[in-house]
Amino acid sequence: MHSPWRTETLCLPVVALVLSQSPPKLTEFNRPVLFNTPEADRILEALQVFPADSPWNTDISKLPVHPNSRNIIASIGGDKPLRYNADMGFVLVPGGQPKVEVKMRGGNADESDPGPFPVPDNMPIEGWPVAYKGKTLAEVQAMEEPNADRHALVVDPVNGMLYEFYHAVKTDAGWSAAQASVFDLKSNKLRPKDWTSADAAGLPIFPAVVRYDELKRGSVRHAMRVTVARTRRAYVYPARHYASRSNDPSLPRMGERLRLREDYDLSGFSPQVQAILKGLKKYGMFVADNGIDWAISVAPDERINNLHEELRRVKGSAFQVVVSPK
Repeated sequence: MHSPWRTETLCLPVVALVLSQSPPKLTEFNRPVLFNTPEADRILEALQVFPADSPWNTDISKLPVHPNSRNIIASIGGDKPLRYNADMGFVLVPGGQPKVEVKMRGGNADESDPGPFPVPDNMPIEGWPVAYKGKTLAEVQAMEEPNADRHALVVDPVNGMLYEFYHAVKTDAGWSAAQASVFDLKSNKLRPKDWTSADAAGLPIFPAVVRYDELKRGSVRHAMRVTVARTRRAYVYPARHYASRSNDPSLPRMGERLRLREDYDLSGFSPQVQAILKGLKKYGMFVADNGIDWAISVAPDERINNLHEELRRVKGSAFQVVVSPK
C-alpha cells in the first residue's frame, strides 16, 4: 500500500542543499478548501497523486517514437498551436467530510461508481470562476447548461481518494450528475475495461491538470490532459474507453501519449510556460477527450498568468506520439 503523502526529498536550489530539509507534511484542515487558495497549495505540496510508477508519473522522454507518429500528428494539425483551457477546478475535502447522495441521470449511469460521495456545498463547476465572470459559485452550480460538460472534481487528500463527476448540477433537492467515477490515488488500479469516466477516455482528470502550485515551483511533474477534435474508435493503456466511430489509423486513440520533442528550444519562454513545456518533454500528455485541438487543461485559477500567446508559439509539429509501454 502506497502512502498518499510524499516521502522523497524535495528538489532544492543549489544554494539550499546545505540545509537539512524534512519532507512536507499534510497541512491539517477541517473544512473544504477550494483550489485557488494558498491553503490548497500547502495541502497539494504533500499529496502524492498515484504511486511513483503510475502512467501519470512515468518518465517517457526515452520511449520510442510511434511508427505512425507523423500521420497522427498531421491529423490533429501540425501547424495548429498548443493552447490551454482554464477549465478544471477542484475542491479538497477533509478526511471526515460527510457523504451525500448524488443522483445519477443519463446513459452513463450504469458505468458510474456507487455513492454516497464526500461532496461539499462549495464543489466548483468546470470553468468557475474564470469562465463565469460576475456569477457566484452558487449561481453556476444551479445552471443546467445542457451542452456543457460541467465536470466537478473532489479530492480527499487524507484518505488518498478522488471523486469526479460529469455534468454536475445542484438543485434544491441536492446534487445530480450524468456520471460519477471514484479513483484510489494510492493505487494504479484502472476503471473496468470499456468503461467511461467523467472523461471520454475513462481516465481521471485531476492528476493531469496543471495547477498554480506547480507553476509557482517551476515544474509540472506529471502527464497532462489534452483534447483533440477527432479521435479513433480505439483506446490504449491507460485509457479504458473510446468515443468515436472512425477506424482511421491516422487518428489518435484515446489515451494516446504525446510528448514535446527533446530538442525543442525552451529559451525565451516565461518560467510558468517553461514549467509546462518541461513537463511535456518528460511526462507528455494523454489524449483524454474530444474537444479543441491541442488544448491542455489548466486550473481556472486567477493567480495563473495569461499563457495563451506564449503557448500558441508551440505548434503541433513540435510533438511526437510515443509507443505505449503496455
